[in-house]
Amino acid sequence: MSHSMHTHTCGELREANIGEEVTLTGWVWHRRDHGGLIFVDLRDRTGVTQLEFDPEVCDEATFHEAETIRSEWPILVSGIVRERPEGQDNDKLATGAIEVYVTQIKVLNTSKTPPFQIEDHVDTAEDLRLRYRYLDLRRPKMTQSLKLRSDFTFALREAFHGSDFMEVETPSLFKSTPEGARDFLVPSRMQPGHFYALPQSPQLLKELLMVGGVERYYQIAKCFRDEDLRKDRQPEFTQVDVEMSFVTQDDVMGALEQVFAEAFGKMGVEMQLPLRRIGYWDAMDTYGIDKPDTRYGMTLHDVTSIFSASKFKLFATAAATEGQYVKAINAKGAGRWPRARVDRLADVAAEFGAKGLAYIAFREDGSVTSPIVKFFSDEEMAALRTEMDVEPGDLVMFAAADRLRADEILGGMRCHMAGELDVPREGHDFLWVVNFPLFHWDEDRKCLDSEHQPFTQPNEDELGLLDTDPLAMGSHTMDFVMDGYEAGGGGMRVHDAKLQERILEKLGFTPERARAQFGFLMSALEFGAPPMGGFALGLDRVCMLLAGADNIREVMAFPKTASGSDLMSAAPSEVTGTQLKEVSLRLL
Repeated sequence: MSHSMHTHTCGELREANIGEEVTLTGWVWHRRDHGGLIFVDLRDRTGVTQLEFDPEVCDEATFHEAETIRSEWPILVSGIVRERPEGQDNDKLATGAIEVYVTQIKVLNTSKTPPFQIEDHVDTAEDLRLRYRYLDLRRPKMTQSLKLRSDFTFALREAFHGSDFMEVETPSLFKSTPEGARDFLVPSRMQPGHFYALPQSPQLLKELLMVGGVERYYQIAKCFRDEDLRKDRQPEFTQVDVEMSFVTQDDVMGALEQVFAEAFGKMGVEMQLPLRRIGYWDAMDTYGIDKPDTRYGMTLHDVTSIFSASKFKLFATAAATEGQYVKAINAKGAGRWPRARVDRLADVAAEFGAKGLAYIAFREDGSVTSPIVKFFSDEEMAALRTEMDVEPGDLVMFAAADRLRADEILGGMRCHMAGELDVPREGHDFLWVVNFPLFHWDEDRKCLDSEHQPFTQPNEDELGLLDTDPLAMGSHTMDFVMDGYEAGGGGMRVHDAKLQERILEKLGFTPERARAQFGFLMSALEFGAPPMGGFALGLDRVCMLLAGADNIREVMAFPKTASGSDLMSAAPSEVTGTQLKEVSLRLL
């Protein structure tokens, strides 16, 4: 039963429909006049059907109408489905074996000429696409991305529902609590001088739901962060928020794996369970990043011992210094690059914190190009060739620094070189990174900061380090990594009020400030809070990876630009003096 102006969509007619009388609606995509016959590709969200207007089949008025219609006009047509003539099938179209002989047409509206062609492969400036987003969405690729997002979100909901999770909505107007980024503030009219904040995540609320006995919660939650944007950051984004109580970390990870495997499976992506787990420091030391793409090698090697007695002072000093390392990666194929191109890599390394870039290029003819190779003995070179599996055409790059910095420099270079060398990355790559440090040192503010967030449960056997060596503490944390992106993260929460106070104190909160900002949480923890843990999946990012897009804007209906503007509606915009007065605000 069709509750619509049409009997079929433009994507569903097949050979089985030949001979049927059908009614279709959609937009005129392409119109071709073939001397006496007119062909039109009619497009809707499901696909395209070819229409044929033949003066011998339709009356004069219908044929005349077909001569006047133009691109992007919405029309309604009725006609007979027939087989395309011999040799005119279109294998690229799902409807390519048939066409519709039109007997009647009704023009539903006309259209101005669009500011860009509604085609998948049109090189249109993104700001123009965003200004006319309602036209951009008509492009089949964009329609498919929205459909993919809808299907995946539905698959997640079904899987959570089937695993006994309860969907609970939490408020968008809440209290300002520091969670790493800047809050968006909303002035209160009824309480002048007071502000709500839009939540950066439902973190505190989901913990309170656990205290409230919900036990298995999830939500497709809108989150807000007022921060500088990158290619996969938006001021408002969606996360699939999850929390469980009376559980261990293994319970949480196991439940999530089941849900993910089911939801990704419905998208045709197979997930081998259980997923691999890599410890934070293993990921850093092997791949140089806490969200490794393991679909290619180029792993980091510790070559400190090879250069312990080296005449190259930089390496020898690092080898002799406690906590300093010499590490290396081998970018296969880059040894063929001209010297100038290799030298430019020093600028790239500088972005990842390097002071320069030591390298050795092993040329195809067996020669070696390098500013530092003159310092190395034959034994050192032989050991290096063996350790790094060197072949002609390879480029070995080094970092000499403390553990974290050496890892980060080479991890950055590894990702950069994979892009430059077009290293193949087939299929999807899923894994967990676990046991992140509880804290890291914030160089700018000269204080401890949370690695994940302030409510993370430390490893129980390391609680003694809280006062002696907090930076050495690990935690019950896990990041879900997909294709080299952090697709989600979570962990176990502190459910003991006294421990939570001690951790906030380490982060520089006075008891008064902790109570002022988190009083409701601290108070709740004193009423029999259960062990709890949870997770949040970045829905936009995962959909971007599933769609094969390179930017989350491609899987969002109405995204903002990098400066946080909506070009279509011109938001953010100025408001009237009356509106400001109502919320007791005056502009500086």
